[in-house]
Amino acid sequence: MAKAKAVVEEKPAEEAVETKPVKGVAKLEEEGDIAADYLEALLDIADLDGDIDIDVENDRASLAIVGGKLSHLVGRDGEVLDAIQELTRLAVQTSTGDRSRLMLDIDNFRANRRKELTKLANEMAEEAKSTGNSIKLAPMNAFERKIIHDTIQELGLSSESDGEDPQRYVVIYPA
Repeated sequence: MAKAKAVVEEKPAEEAVETKPVKGVAKLEEEGDIAADYLEALLDIADLDGDIDIDVENDRASLAIVGGKLSHLVGRDGEVLDAIQELTRLAVQTSTGDRSRLMLDIDNFRANRRKELTKLANEMAEEAKSTGNSIKLAPMNAFERKIIHDTIQELGLSSESDGEDPQRYVVIYPA
């Protein structure tokens, strides 16, 4: 009786990195449409004006509510925006049966925050390089930490998240 032999193929380190499944553009556009319908209904219930822009970027549906007086839908430090985004993701998941990673921006809060955090990451990277010391940043949410990590990686340095939510923060290391 022959024994079955398992063949294990080793992959180069860059291929061994776990990747998230990429949804097709049509599926992401469907998520965007479902999310837009949900957000339109929400705006109607609250009797608020605003236009909804739908896009697909970075392998996720991206929606933005613009126009009107919407700053109260952002809340302090984006807390209300984060809650609306989660509710919208749940509405999409309920409709499609799949978990959604959609991003929501209201009143350009996330776009403006991205610019601020990119500038901060550049400044802190320079400080880490010039002093040779690691830099610990203030606690941030996952969206904000990702912007810092991406910027630091582009600059050729490394960074890690540390701590527990909501006090999770980024540490930037010199080269």
